[in-house]
Amino acid sequence: MPILKLEPVLKDFIWGGKKLKKLFNRKSDSNIAESWELSVHNAGESVIQNGEFQGKTLTAYIKSNPDCLGEITELPILIKYLDANSNLSVQVHPDDNYSRKYENDNGKTEMWYVISAEKNSGIYCGLNKDITKDEFVNLINQNEIESVLNFIPVRAGDCYLIEAGTLHAICKGVVICEVQQSSNVTYRVYDYGRVGADGKPRQLHIEKAIEVSNLTKFADNTKTEKFKKLDGGKIRLLTKCKYFKCYEVLCQEKYSFKNNSSFSAINIIKGDGIINKIKFTSGDTFFVPCGEKVVIEGKAKIVLSAQNN
Repeated sequence: MPILKLEPVLKDFIWGGKKLKKLFNRKSDSNIAESWELSVHNAGESVIQNGEFQGKTLTAYIKSNPDCLGEITELPILIKYLDANSNLSVQVHPDDNYSRKYENDNGKTEMWYVISAEKNSGIYCGLNKDITKDEFVNLINQNEIESVLNFIPVRAGDCYLIEAGTLHAICKGVVICEVQQSSNVTYRVYDYGRVGADGKPRQLHIEKAIEVSNLTKFADNTKTEKFKKLDGGKIRLLTKCKYFKCYEVLCQEKYSFKNNSSFSAINIIKGDGIINKIKFTSGDTFFVPCGEKVVIEGKAKIVLSAQNN
C-alpha cells in the first residue's frame, strides 16, 4: 500500500492569524487558526492527494484497507497545525469515559510541539497550585482563573503532553503542531471577555468543565528524551501516552524506516526533499500504512507519530 499525501482542512477562528500561510503556504482569503492535517473526524476529514484514492477521504481509504492501521480498527489520532495570533480560550477536554457518555465522541489527550514562538510567549498548562472545587468556581465567577494557571515560556522545539482534564491555553505568538486523540470536544472556561463574529460573547461550558477538570498542581508527564544518532540523521522521543507516541526526526541526508505494528503519520515541519518518490516541502503531511517502507531523502525536520503499541 503506498503512502498517502493529505490535503489540509483549514479553519478560521477568532484567535487565528497569517503565519500558517507564510510557513506552510496555506491558501485562504481569511485568517487561519487551524490546519487539520490528518483526520477522520466528521468535523474535518482529510482528503487524499495522490494514488488511486486521490480525491477520496482518508476515512474511505481506511474502510477499504483496514489492515493499514495494524492491529487496531480505528485511527486514534488527529493532527493539526495551530497559529495563536491571540490567546486561545482557557479550556479543558474530558476523558474517554465522560466524553463517550455525554458527547458521543472520544476524550482528548494531546501533544503540543512548538513550531515557532515569539519572544516572551508561552502556554498555560495546568494549575500552579492545588485548588478546591469551590475555589475553582469562585475564580471562574470572578474572572480570575488566570491567577492560578501555570504559565510556561516556550520556544521552538519544546514539547508538552496535555492530558485530558488539564486546564490549558496556547498563548499569543505560538505556532504548534498538535497530535491529539481523534476528538472535537472542548469545554471553554474563560475567554477574556471576547465576542464572536456575531458580536456576542462566545459560549462557555462551565458546568461540564467543573466536572472534568483536574484541580491539582500541574505535573509534567511529557518525558521528552535526548536526540540519538541514526543513519541519515538523528531522532528523539517527544512523548508517548496510551493513544500515541511521537518523535522528532532530523533528516540530514537519507532516512528510512518500516513500522510493522502500526500506521505512521509524517508531518514535515521544515525542509524539502523526496519521500517514496513523492516531492515534499514544509507543511506537508503523509499517512503511512502499517508495514510500508518509507525512504526520506533531503533535509527536513519531521514530527513522526504512531500508535503506542
